[in-house]
Amino acid sequence: MAQVVEITDKKYPKLLKEIGSHAPQKFYYKGVWNDEIFENCLAVVGSRRLTSYGRRATEQLVTEIAAAGITIVSGFMYGGDEAAHSSAVKAGGKTIAVMPCGIDIIFPEYQKNLYNEILENDGLIISEYEKDFLPQTWSFVQRDRIVAGLSKAVLVTEASLDSGSLITANYAKKFGRKVFALPGQITSEVSKGTIKLIKEGAEVVTEARDILKFYKVLD
Repeated sequence: MAQVVEITDKKYPKLLKEIGSHAPQKFYYKGVWNDEIFENCLAVVGSRRLTSYGRRATEQLVTEIAAAGITIVSGFMYGGDEAAHSSAVKAGGKTIAVMPCGIDIIFPEYQKNLYNEILENDGLIISEYEKDFLPQTWSFVQRDRIVAGLSKAVLVTEASLDSGSLITANYAKKFGRKVFALPGQITSEVSKGTIKLIKEGAEVVTEARDILKFYKVLD
C-alpha cells in the first residue's frame, strides 16, 4: 500500500527539498522507508534504444557502484533505466524508481518482475501522482526533475540528441549537481548526446572508480 510524504514532513529528502520551486509538494511511495537510502544517490539514465555496448557498460559500472553502497536512482523505463535498476538489484544494492504515472500503476507493465524485485530488495517506488494516473508526455519530463533532484550526481550512459536523458542532465546542471557521461562511438546516434555533454563539461567515466571517488567511497 502506498504512503505519502509531504514537503513539510521531517523525513522529506533533504537534497530533493533543495531544488526549491521544482520540488514536489508531496509524493507517494511504496516500499520500506529508510532515510539512509537517500544519503548517497546517483541517477543513472540512458537511451531507451540501449545498445549492447551501453548495456554491458551500465551493468559493469552500476554493479560496482551499487555494491559500494550508492543508491541508484532512475526512471523505470525500458533500456537504460531498466539496465540501471536491474543491475543494482542483482548487485544486492539499493535502487529508487521514480515513476511517470500514478503510484498504483506499473509502467511499462511488462517490467512487473523488476518492479517487485526493487521492493523485495528494500528499494523504493516513488511517484508524485496518485492512484491510477496514466503517464503523459509531460509527466516524463516532470519525473526527470525528481530523478535529478534526489541525486548528488547524474550518470548518462547513452543518449541521442533528443533523448530524455539529456533533460535529466540539464536539470542536474540547473540544480548544481555533478554530471558524468560515458564515452561512446562517434558513429552511434545514441552516443551523440553523451559526447555533447562531455563537450559541455561533463566528466568522462571509464570505470566505477571515477564515480566512487566523487562520493568519497574511494580515496
